[in-house]
Amino acid sequence: MFRAGIETVLVANRGEIARRVFASCRRAGLGTVAVFSDADSGSPHVADADVAVRLPGTSPADTYLDADALIAAAHAAGADAIHPGYGFLSENHEFAQSVLDAGLTWIGPRPDSISRMGSKVEAKKIMADAGVPVLAELDPNRVTDADLPVLIKASAGGGGRGMRIVRSAGELPAQLEAARREAESAFGDPTVFCERYLDTGRHIEVQVLADRHGTVWVVGERECSIQRRHQKVVEEAPSPLVEAVPGMRDKLFDAARRATEAIGYEGAGTIEFLASGDAGEFYFLEMNTRLQVEHPVTECVTGLDLVDLQLRIADDARLDPEPPPVRGHSIEVRLYAEDPARDWQPQTGVVHRITVPGTIIEFGALCSVGVRLDSGVVDGSQVGIHYDAMLAKVISFAPARTTAARILARALVGAEIHGIHTNRDLLVNVLRHPAFLAGDTDTAFFGTHGLGALSAAVASPEAEAMSALVAALADSANNRATATVGAGLPAGWRNLPSVPQAKKYLGNHGEHEIRYRRTRAGLVADEFPGVVLVECMPERVVLDHDGVRREFAVARYDDTVHVDSSLGPVRLQVVPRFADPASHRAVGSLLAPMPGTVIGLGAAVGDTVTAGQPILWLEAMKMEHTVTAPGAGVLTELAVVVGSQVDVGTVLAVVSADDQASGEEQSAISGERE
Repeated sequence: MFRAGIETVLVANRGEIARRVFASCRRAGLGTVAVFSDADSGSPHVADADVAVRLPGTSPADTYLDADALIAAAHAAGADAIHPGYGFLSENHEFAQSVLDAGLTWIGPRPDSISRMGSKVEAKKIMADAGVPVLAELDPNRVTDADLPVLIKASAGGGGRGMRIVRSAGELPAQLEAARREAESAFGDPTVFCERYLDTGRHIEVQVLADRHGTVWVVGERECSIQRRHQKVVEEAPSPLVEAVPGMRDKLFDAARRATEAIGYEGAGTIEFLASGDAGEFYFLEMNTRLQVEHPVTECVTGLDLVDLQLRIADDARLDPEPPPVRGHSIEVRLYAEDPARDWQPQTGVVHRITVPGTIIEFGALCSVGVRLDSGVVDGSQVGIHYDAMLAKVISFAPARTTAARILARALVGAEIHGIHTNRDLLVNVLRHPAFLAGDTDTAFFGTHGLGALSAAVASPEAEAMSALVAALADSANNRATATVGAGLPAGWRNLPSVPQAKKYLGNHGEHEIRYRRTRAGLVADEFPGVVLVECMPERVVLDHDGVRREFAVARYDDTVHVDSSLGPVRLQVVPRFADPASHRAVGSLLAPMPGTVIGLGAAVGDTVTAGQPILWLEAMKMEHTVTAPGAGVLTELAVVVGSQVDVGTVLAVVSADDQASGEEQSAISGERE
């Protein structure tokens, strides 16, 4: 499968993509080296490698963006090649050149190709000269009202970092400053540019591969139109739009081939286009000189291992004259640690459990109908504030698009994802939405169809209430199983049988007060007529509801209970019987909506502030978040300084209004400075 040459590969990355590259290396018989920051010392990618090298520190700049440290790690571990993954330094031509200068093999395109495409400004000029349609680049300092709306983009990277939509000239300076700061943090280069923004475009990209002997493969296209804040959420191959428009694929592939040949490209790359309307017109956006996050869908419809092909090309192998044909349909969703219903707030914490039913393979192409899982986390993984919020990618493959969507939605509903909050419900709702199933997707999908509806819980209010009953029954069984006194008494036993057991839980649909009795005749729960208890154990409950029997799996983690069943996943919080006095907060308290680092202050103690005025900025998971005043008043307390590390719920500041006599704790976040 793999010819002699490269022997040991260091992956200059972390998480899911490091694990993905290691999988192909193992299949090729190659040695593997991981690098890890202090925050990643327990990451699964560290255990996946043969050896690992520590990069002291936690910030990207001190670790995964430190080129000298990465090359030194390769030498220390005996690696003879470096794979950059995606993000971080994957599109940094200076890093690529440094790898070559150090006598190592760079698993990627030539540094000059990265350089020419790394500057998106220069890339547009090259593509225009090659006959590829482009959107005109705008000088940020010369944007006028006639140019609006515009999109600010980081010249040196992608993934939504450094991107801003600007609809008024007045907000342009502040948005440019924020975009430059975020681009510098993510890519080490603050250069940004502007281009005309199309509100309802469709994001189409073409996978290419080229060897060092003149063979260029145009492997197929992907559609990645469903995005949140310029980051892809759902990706698929082939594109529904391209399938529907006669002749569009030929034009796309011709443009992609022109782009690849214009720079003498080598390796795996992706040409991204923005299609406007349904007529098949498209414009060059950028060329990603690396592997894409969404590469698995191409692997599933072609049977290729794109990472293995990267390794082969780096080792001077020849591609076959033509790539394999595309068959079937593949859809990928990105599982993020975030809460879409709360303005996409990143989440941190422990992933207690992650299992996806129907998973046939991990980090490899699907050869039959089913589900693939590429995950950067495992049971017990800790998700912190330092890196991207993506936990895993779940991918389906089937002969037809609707079948692939149905399989993927079912797998997500049945997945046990315990601990950290994710965007799972949103993904299921998208996959089941009539517009998605009809192939009617564009970059405004969430705005068009309503984020509130799309992020709603999959489990209905009735399902959640039933799951709360199950949680109460399982808790009672657990109490009996762990009792040291009266262990022989039946679960739910009361010396006053007329008094029901009572427990309260808080879920997505509100508070549930569960009252029930266990009698000789069986379960008595007035709010659940027709429900018969068939079996009750601490981790498994079986109910019969009007003749329909259903099994529920129950898992408890402190005060959080997860109940999984065919009704949908339910997460419940145990409501304590008595309030903790320590939980009281002063009226007007601004609480941290997420863990993060304070990177800027917008006001000082004693300042008069208005509703919506920025008080401070937090950085979490490589994104900036603005914390604003919830109302007009005076900033009477400021509990943090620049550089402060805060946990979710930390009191950041207090805004007091003159007429404010009573109130509740508040947390405001107006948006993300991406």
